[in-house]
Amino acid sequence: MKISFVVAVYHNEGAISKTHEKIRSVFSNELAHHEYEIVFVDDGSKDGSLEEILNLREQDPRIKAVTFTRNFGQMAAMLAGFREATGDAIINISADLQDPVELIPQMVDKWRGGSEIVICYRTDRSDTLLAKLFSRLAYGVLRISLPQIPPGGFDFVLMDRKVMDQFNAIDVRHRFFQGDLLWTGYRTSFIPYVRLKRTIGKSQYNFGKKLKNFLDAILDASYLPIRFISLVGLITSALGVLYSASIVISWLRGETPFQGWAPIMIAILLVGGLIMMMLGVIGEYVWRINEEVRKRPNYVIRDKFL
Repeated sequence: MKISFVVAVYHNEGAISKTHEKIRSVFSNELAHHEYEIVFVDDGSKDGSLEEILNLREQDPRIKAVTFTRNFGQMAAMLAGFREATGDAIINISADLQDPVELIPQMVDKWRGGSEIVICYRTDRSDTLLAKLFSRLAYGVLRISLPQIPPGGFDFVLMDRKVMDQFNAIDVRHRFFQGDLLWTGYRTSFIPYVRLKRTIGKSQYNFGKKLKNFLDAILDASYLPIRFISLVGLITSALGVLYSASIVISWLRGETPFQGWAPIMIAILLVGGLIMMMLGVIGEYVWRINEEVRKRPNYVIRDKFL
C-alpha cells in the first residue's frame, strides 16, 4: 500500500531536509513493506525552501513539488497537496518538525485496523502562554457547536483514500480543515501527543493568521454567531419591554422614572453598539457569499514537479 504525505511549506528552509529524512527512516524500518510519496507545496516562500525541495527531489524520485505564485495560506497549500496525492492513505504533516514522525506507524496500524480517519491531537504544546490561552479559548468556543473536535485541535492526521476524495469534493472558499473532515462522518480514531518545540526557523503563524482561521472556523462550521445575535436580540427586547413597563408604572404613580440624559445616552450607546456588532457579523456572512459567487480559486499554481 502507498502512503502519501502532504507538507505545506512556508519559510521552512533547513527543516525540509530533516522532515524528509525522518519520513524516509520510518519507511526504511517499521513500514518497509509500504510505499510512500511526499508532496511538498511551497506557499510562496521567499527563502530557500523551494531550492531545498528541488534538491531533495533530485535525490528521491518519490518527492513531488507544487509552487504557488504568492502566499495563499496554509489551508490553500494543504488543498493543493491533497489534490496531487495519489496514495491509498494521505497524511497531513507540518514541515517544522513539531509533529512527531514516530507516531506514523501507529497511525498506519489504526488505519489498517479499520479506522478511516486517524487524528493525532495536541494535549499540550511548547508555545508561549499567550498562544496557549488563545488556542484554549478558540477551541473552547468551537467545541460548543462541534464537540467532536479534540480540546487541543489537530492538523497531524491520516485520511483514507475515500475520505480524501470526499474532502476534495467540497468546493468552497474559507475552508475549516478540522470541521470539514469531521463532518464527513467516517470512522475516526484519536492519538494524543505533545506538540514539539520548533527548533529550526521562526513560525510564520502570527496572531492575524490565527484570528482569520478562527473566524473561518466559527463562521464556516458553527451556528454560534447567528444564534448569538438571535439570543442578544431576544434578551434586549425583553429588557426593553420590562423597562418600558416600569416607566409606565412610575408615570401612573406620579413619579419621575429617571433624572437627566445619562440613562438615555447609556441605552442608545449600548443598543447602538450591539447593532453595529451584529451588522458586522452579518457583513462577514454577506462577504463570504460574495466570495463564493465570484468563484475565484483558493490558490494559483506557478509550477508542478510531479
